[in-house]
Amino acid sequence: MQRRAQRDPSVKRLHRVLAGAAVVPAMLIVAGCSSDSGSDDGKDKAAGSSASASASASPSPTVRAAVYKDLPEACDVLSKKTLDDLVPKAKSGKESQSEDISTRAGCSWDSLANNGVDGSQFRWLSVSMLRFESDTTRGAGDELAKEYYDKQVGDVQAAEGAEDTKSEPVTETGDEATAVRYDLKKKEGTFKQQTVVARVENVVLTLDYNGAGLAGDKAPSADDLMKDAKKAAKEAVKAVTGSGGGKSSGGDAESGSPSKPASSSAPAKD
Repeated sequence: MQRRAQRDPSVKRLHRVLAGAAVVPAMLIVAGCSSDSGSDDGKDKAAGSSASASASASPSPTVRAAVYKDLPEACDVLSKKTLDDLVPKAKSGKESQSEDISTRAGCSWDSLANNGVDGSQFRWLSVSMLRFESDTTRGAGDELAKEYYDKQVGDVQAAEGAEDTKSEPVTETGDEATAVRYDLKKKEGTFKQQTVVARVENVVLTLDYNGAGLAGDKAPSADDLMKDAKKAAKEAVKAVTGSGGGKSSGGDAESGSPSKPASSSAPAKD
């Protein structure tokens, strides 16, 4: 019988060496992947920490401070002489209701001069003021006042029932001012309406003045009424700019709530 061929020991050693050599690269690949993954995680964490630190270091938003911090007493913005000229023998002014008179205030006066069989002359005068505070989300007080001023002028020019409407700029009355006039016909007669809207920094002032000849008396001159309205508006604006202790020194303002929107200027009184 032939003997079974014996395996050469060197062949066995060669197989073990080759098997070991095949394992080493695989281990290196796994180790390399693990090392790269750890490096990426470190970069991501570092980037996240840097972004967080940058965000926390960002300054809080600021906005230009509102110039005027208060409003004058609405019923005191016009002198006794002016009131006697515009609303003769008028009783004390009627103050408008307001939740906060430092941001919204108003006053009105009316008079009726009875001329007997010749009829009577009616006059109505109103002053309203709206102050805007600076706010980090909405903007500076003067910018908010500017927006409201433009809207207020537009509302007056588009007054319901107005006839023969005319507008013109008014000088030396705050930062900007517009006068609007129109006729408003009612069953009692034709009312001559004059409205002056003025803005001084962060405050908007609206002055309404109208007159009518009733019970057969002739209508007043619109030119005369407008002249008086402009004079009164200028006086009222000076009261705003001279209100004691109400003016800020400027700088950045803290966040605050804006004043409440005011209603459109009052129509001619029935």
